[in-house]
Amino acid sequence: MTVKPRVAPAPEAPTALAASAVLAGALCLSISAILVKLAGVDAATTAVLRCAIAVLRCAIAVIALIPLALLERRRHGGLSRSGILWAIAAGVALGIDYIAWTASIYLVGAGVATVLVNVQVIVLPLLALIIDRERVSVRFLISLPLMLIGVGLVGGIVTLTEVGDSAVLGTVLGLIAGIGYGVYMFLTRRGTRRKAEGTIQPLAWATASAAVTSAVIAQFTGGLHLTGIGPSAWMYLIALALLGQVVAWLLINRGSVRLVPSMTASLLLIQPVLALVLAALILGEQLTVGQALGAGLVVVAVAVANGVWRRHSRRRRQILREPGSGPR
Repeated sequence: MTVKPRVAPAPEAPTALAASAVLAGALCLSISAILVKLAGVDAATTAVLRCAIAVLRCAIAVIALIPLALLERRRHGGLSRSGILWAIAAGVALGIDYIAWTASIYLVGAGVATVLVNVQVIVLPLLALIIDRERVSVRFLISLPLMLIGVGLVGGIVTLTEVGDSAVLGTVLGLIAGIGYGVYMFLTRRGTRRKAEGTIQPLAWATASAAVTSAVIAQFTGGLHLTGIGPSAWMYLIALALLGQVVAWLLINRGSVRLVPSMTASLLLIQPVLALVLAALILGEQLTVGQALGAGLVVVAVAVANGVWRRHSRRRRQILREPGSGPR
């Protein structure tokens, strides 16, 4: 009787599945800006509708997150009081991010707005330096001027061609959105540093807080009127909340725990690139030469700040030094 040798599962399979999850989440985030623009297609110039989109996105997402959060609570226990407070504080920053980002989409386009919001990777280490006295890396110092030059090109401050009167305001709003998002990430990081209390419950609390914050800001921009939103806009808003808020972050959170941080960072870099491509294909948005160059510099700066290339090179050298490994 011949016994067949047991074949061990390929070690790349879990990593491939995790990477696929992160890529799928990045794709959902890339589509978010497109859905925002489509949802406001009938009244894209009104600040009221922009605020309504931000508020409704959070509200719909909260409804979807509640049963998932209750299930997590039953399995792993509820959040501590400090965990809830950190999540609420983070949600305030997230609400500011959503309002500013939604408005910037109408001024500089869905693709460029998604590129600009990625300045959060610069904001996060800056806050860690100022507040927690954490050291910054050399790659961060290298990426900072690249990011500033790229932002200047996108907004027309450092211009090669005319980009329009709304570019500067849209760029400023995009930067405010990126700062809000960076603060959200910083507060979430501080809230979960001491004790891991799950991922769904903090997201639900933060999203609810973001909805309230967006609604409060809306009162200073003309109020919140939902009667002008048609059936098609509602469909886009529901898709925006489910894809861009719930599905995207659940996929990214689940996939990233199985990957090294450098791989997760490099995979998420596809988000602004996809947003630019989708905005051109679906919305017909066109970039000037300066804006395209600036967007590219922002993406490169994000990659440098995350140490993507350096870490991948170091990991490759480690693999090649392992016994039995070598070029194929």
